[in-house]
Amino acid sequence: MPMASAIVLAAYLLGSIPFSFLVARAFGVRDVRRVGSGNVGATNVMRSAGKLAGALALLLDVGKGAAATFAALRLAPADPVVGALAALAAIAGHMFPVWLRFRGGKGVATGFGAFLPLAPRAAALAAIVFALTVAASRYVSVGSIAAALALIALAFAFGAPGPVAAAAALTAALIVFRHRSNLQRLRQGTERRLGQPRETV
Repeated sequence: MPMASAIVLAAYLLGSIPFSFLVARAFGVRDVRRVGSGNVGATNVMRSAGKLAGALALLLDVGKGAAATFAALRLAPADPVVGALAALAAIAGHMFPVWLRFRGGKGVATGFGAFLPLAPRAAALAAIVFALTVAASRYVSVGSIAAALALIALAFAFGAPGPVAAAAALTAALIVFRHRSNLQRLRQGTERRLGQPRETV
């Protein structure tokens, strides 16, 4: 139990590293929370600091999620509960980072990374759902929600362990909750499409 608690705590701390905030600052944006959507995530970094910064933030956010669950699987290989809890902790760390007074991102990239070691086929296909949905709609938010919901079905379809499938469902619920303002803008017709100039919104 102490080992499991330590793994989960370490996963939260790893997930809470605000790479998007740090990358944006390195590219000249002092506080990404005060520009664009105000979200501490790769999409807002891309819009405010450029495509290179956005890509770097994306890779780092995916990487910290993957590192958290990969470490959990190595340290507790016989217990899928620990891996599932580590995934949730890393995602919660990204969404509610202690370093930024618990104001973080929406957990999509970190969630993708966290489930790669736990349910690789489900995570990979969810990423494809994201890409296809964004390509069709030009809404990153719609793609994020579609991918999160797809992850639940895919985790069950591919026979992921019960704790991992349950973690996928809880992750999807958190991601949808974090996108509630996007859903409101979608209903109002004011949500920005990918590549849409800010002035048109």
